[in-house]
Amino acid sequence: MNNPIGQLNKIFDSRIRIGIMSALMVNEDVNFNDLKALIDVTDGNLATHLKTLEENNFIKVEKGFIGRKTNTVYSITKVGEKAFRAHIDALEIIIKGLN
Repeated sequence: MNNPIGQLNKIFDSRIRIGIMSALMVNEDVNFNDLKALIDVTDGNLATHLKTLEENNFIKVEKGFIGRKTNTVYSITKVGEKAFRAHIDALEIIIKGLN
């Protein structure tokens, strides 16, 4: 069996990215302001982490408007879901192995 530590994805080392991915795993989509409130980070910090996830094709970004206000909505991609599940599975194996 492969070493589960080798199965961890470096992109998910950040608590903010884990928070984003967790929110998107259980919601069809989440807008920027809701993610910001949920994870309790600044606009710039959230935007930086979202960009990293988008560049790795883990999330999809849709920009639109609600009335005259911009509304950016994020959702998880199949690639992102698969990568995040593999990361969580590896963490579970590591944790169970410590008992």
